[in-house]
Amino acid sequence: MEIYETQAEIAQRKSWLLSLVVIVLVTFGTLILLQAFSLAFVPFLFNLSVDDLLGLMSGNYDVPNGRMALLFVQGIGSGIGFWVAAWIILKYIEKADLHWEIQGERLNSKNLILCLGITLGAMLFNGLLVYWNAQLKLPEPMSGLETWMKEMETQLMDLTKYLTDFQTIPELLAGVLVIGVLAGVGEEVFFRGLIQPKMQGYFKSAHWGIWITAIIFSAIHVQFYGFVPRVFLGALFGYLYHYSGSLWYPILAHIFNNGLTVLIVYFSNQGALDFDLESSDTVSYPAALFGLLVLILGFLYFRKVNQQANAELDQGI
Repeated sequence: MEIYETQAEIAQRKSWLLSLVVIVLVTFGTLILLQAFSLAFVPFLFNLSVDDLLGLMSGNYDVPNGRMALLFVQGIGSGIGFWVAAWIILKYIEKADLHWEIQGERLNSKNLILCLGITLGAMLFNGLLVYWNAQLKLPEPMSGLETWMKEMETQLMDLTKYLTDFQTIPELLAGVLVIGVLAGVGEEVFFRGLIQPKMQGYFKSAHWGIWITAIIFSAIHVQFYGFVPRVFLGALFGYLYHYSGSLWYPILAHIFNNGLTVLIVYFSNQGALDFDLESSDTVSYPAALFGLLVLILGFLYFRKVNQQANAELDQGI
């Protein structure tokens, strides 16, 4: 059901290696350039000295306006960056068309409510996956790798805690925009809109394409102790696109997942909710099982409704 129409030679299955190399080069080049561009404006927009900026980038978060500055860099260099990279590849390299007018026609309120309910169930069940993944223990010969993974995880957790420790409403709104909206749009257009149909073409399998894309999506975040939960969410977003034929469903589901998490963290910091971003030592099995039930029933119904609708369209009804 994915919409990816192109006749470009580089987009053909026989050119998969060249296409992959080009995608990697263009994507990382775009992300680096946009991050550098955003960093160049940070001192002027947020009244930071060069020393403050260097300290901020090296992990010294005791900098005035530092949180807003980092959110700005992340929003431009990552959220918008993935969207720009996908746009460049689709328009100028593979000359592909995602037919957004068709994708928009496939979006309706009933499916959207169902999609968000499925996502909420997935979030509840994902708590169990987070707990299991956090218990990861590598064999003794790989202890050095495990130590490095834990150090990376600690650094990323420190950054995440800092970015989400909103002190003002403008910071909260910036967090929802950057972590929720920009990440949701950019990552879904890139991974589900561009990478997923290409993987499905390479492997001649819709399911292989969805899961391999989900693995790539998770791996690029470089969070080893959150790898499995992110693969799970990536696959869910992939199936929402696959069965509906509209990227708007995974985009809005991604925004809902990230935005709701940001709000939960904020209200937790304000003392209104009992939630610990760092805690992965406990899990609510009833909540996880309830979430799994909602996820399965909702997803089966979502697939059934969309398959029927698409079959009617194919028959011209």
